[in-house]
Amino acid sequence: MHKYALGISLLTALTLGQASAATTVKIATISALSGPVSNLGLQLKNGTQLAVNEMKAEFAKAGMTLQLVAYDDQADPTTGTSAARRVIADKAVLGVVGPLTSGVAIPATQAMAASHLVSVMSTATNEKITDRGLKNVNRVCARDDAQGGSGGNYVVDTLKAKKVYVLNDKTPYGQGLAAEAEKAMKAKGATIVQSEGVAAEERDFTAVITKIQALKPDAIYFGGLYGQIGPFLKQLRDKGVKVPLMGGDGLDSPDLVKLAGDGANNVYYTSLTPDTNSIAAAKTLAANYKKSFGIDMQGTAVVSYDAAKVILQGILNAYKANGNKVPSRTQVETAVRKGTFKGLLTGEVSFDAGGDRTNAKMYIAGFRDGKRVNVGVANIKR
Repeated sequence: MHKYALGISLLTALTLGQASAATTVKIATISALSGPVSNLGLQLKNGTQLAVNEMKAEFAKAGMTLQLVAYDDQADPTTGTSAARRVIADKAVLGVVGPLTSGVAIPATQAMAASHLVSVMSTATNEKITDRGLKNVNRVCARDDAQGGSGGNYVVDTLKAKKVYVLNDKTPYGQGLAAEAEKAMKAKGATIVQSEGVAAEERDFTAVITKIQALKPDAIYFGGLYGQIGPFLKQLRDKGVKVPLMGGDGLDSPDLVKLAGDGANNVYYTSLTPDTNSIAAAKTLAANYKKSFGIDMQGTAVVSYDAAKVILQGILNAYKANGNKVPSRTQVETAVRKGTFKGLLTGEVSFDAGGDRTNAKMYIAGFRDGKRVNVGVANIKR
């Protein structure tokens, strides 16, 4: 064989050998892809997919084939914990975006802790998630104590309510929000005329609305998700109760309008992200999102994109620290917790000792005549 042909053959063999040696690295999402909050769960998955698509080339240069695997938890703690165990069993998975809801996040991340599988949550806000001191747990969103407090302050300071009826959906998310909002409203002199839980599956609010009509509050605070609060608003407005309703980021979905109909008016909520139209970089991403998935990008996708970028950059940081070798889960866990991540849609991200973001923003948004409006912003520091 000619020496040049031999050289080419050797080069081809080396190239093929390197290609076959590429290691598959995965990140996973755990969110509701079916059920009453599947709109939010799909946004989490899609936002993560955009981040994966963007960084595949960089991973390929490092000899890693990057993939996303998505798990449906149905916003159910048992299903979500089962999904977490399946993720743990897949040794190629080095990080998880999610779970979506606090009720799933608490048991699922506990199950992942022993394997050092890092989680960066985009929407799970209950304080217990990070107060447990787990090294694998982080989040890019603000906590319920910030979110509930900001919402409660808005009810008293801006909506000028003196009497408030407080509801929660009996989940860790809804209970945590409502408790913090109630605390903030009481501190500002408001009277809580009633505070009660309504099961997240409940859709007949006749008894609750009857009490609201009798007590005549100036405002309602409801800690829960759009799948329940939408029907509540419809029934409430149909009964002639027009007072403002305040809630958390679980209302941040256009499906609220579909469920509430004309009831989607005089409704406000704390949001983890601004409208995509207010961030230049988010506008470009939103256009890409619409082209890729055929639906509009929402706030959940924005923060999930950022959460995914944190994990992916954390993996790359750990790869470099490991002598340009695929890192272990423990190394990624450490790199994420100790890292500072720049160039994200929601600003620079770093975490405190518990995994909470050190500097976040809380946005106040709402629906007026069925249209989303931005009405305020609060800076949250830890």
